[in-house]
Amino acid sequence: MNIILKNIIRFVVLVFIQVAILNNIQVSGFVNPYMYILFILLLPFEIPNWLLLILSFFLGFSIDIFSGTIGMHASACVFMAYVRPYVLNYLSLRDGYEVGTYPGIAYLGFAWFFKYALTLIIAHHSFLFVAEAFSFANFSETIMRIIFSTFFTLTLIITSQFLMFKK
Repeated sequence: MNIILKNIIRFVVLVFIQVAILNNIQVSGFVNPYMYILFILLLPFEIPNWLLLILSFFLGFSIDIFSGTIGMHASACVFMAYVRPYVLNYLSLRDGYEVGTYPGIAYLGFAWFFKYALTLIIAHHSFLFVAEAFSFANFSETIMRIIFSTFFTLTLIITSQFLMFKK
């Protein structure tokens, strides 16, 4: 399947899952699963940074439109996309990344993907929840939301990797 078509389908499916199912899940206000960021995580290594930022903005903006959150998801996704090349550089393999491979469990293994996804999910959730609170008044509550939502989102993303995206 064409790489562009594959990513368009992934974009639409993840936005639909987020809006139709996951936005309705909240456990006592601390757990908010955000699986839509899997789109950013799975973009190819070779994608230009400018395109990565634009696609991330449109992903977050799509979620904002359906959630009524006025730019919070868009800004968090752009931040995540901005940090992604640095994380990839930090986690890079000795010989670099092969052309045509994707940052997924099927290509690079569980340990690498776990570190990669965990780092970027923490970056996204920290930005999102701090921007949402926009105050240090309930800082411990914000930290708890970041931790619990990161754990739940990471569990969903890794489970989806094992179920759907096999080599």
